[in-house]
Amino acid sequence: MKLADDIRAVKERDPAARSSFEIFLLYSGLHALMWHRLAHFLYKKKRYFLARMISQSVRFTTGIEIHPGAKIGRGVFIDHGSGIVIGETAEVGDGCTLYQGVTLGGTGNDKGKRHPTLGKNVLVGSGAKILGPFTVGDNAKIAANAVVLERVPENCTAVGVPARVVKRDGIRTKPLDHIHIPDPVSQELCKLRASIDKLEKRVQELEEENNELKQGREER
Repeated sequence: MKLADDIRAVKERDPAARSSFEIFLLYSGLHALMWHRLAHFLYKKKRYFLARMISQSVRFTTGIEIHPGAKIGRGVFIDHGSGIVIGETAEVGDGCTLYQGVTLGGTGNDKGKRHPTLGKNVLVGSGAKILGPFTVGDNAKIAANAVVLERVPENCTAVGVPARVVKRDGIRTKPLDHIHIPDPVSQELCKLRASIDKLEKRVQELEEENNELKQGREER
């Protein structure tokens, strides 16, 4: 039963949770998931208005907006939850953890798949935005306030705006050298200077040739 899995997920990942009864009555993240299961069922039955009415009512009471079309797996933990937005074609795998302010959104008005897919056991930090129809791999971690605009491989940690992978399988990736990074303006100036030097050399050669021709005519 998905409800039992969701309650178990809260107990395992929230040290403040004291009992299943408390979680069932007082945890807004769990309430949002419970009502979403019903709304999603109605959505699949093409009862779109009723499904959307439920989702908007839950948004008003919990601060969590999950479109009825979104697919949510088992054992998902929404911690605190306020400000979370999950789009229509988003998919959240089993065992994922979402903190407050997370957005699983799209980047345009395209039809079809336009929201991200989270694999299993993905952790998304507070305020993170994952935007677009790509996959975040199993066991990946998205840092707080990161903006993810492209695929994140499994077992990776992504941070920053836009997000970049800083760890893979627990090993830190090669950091970006902000000190010795090439300066594009300097590079273009160097190219321009090289072109000018080449032209100056050619002009000098032409002047020398012209002088030689003048001397030849004068000797005649």
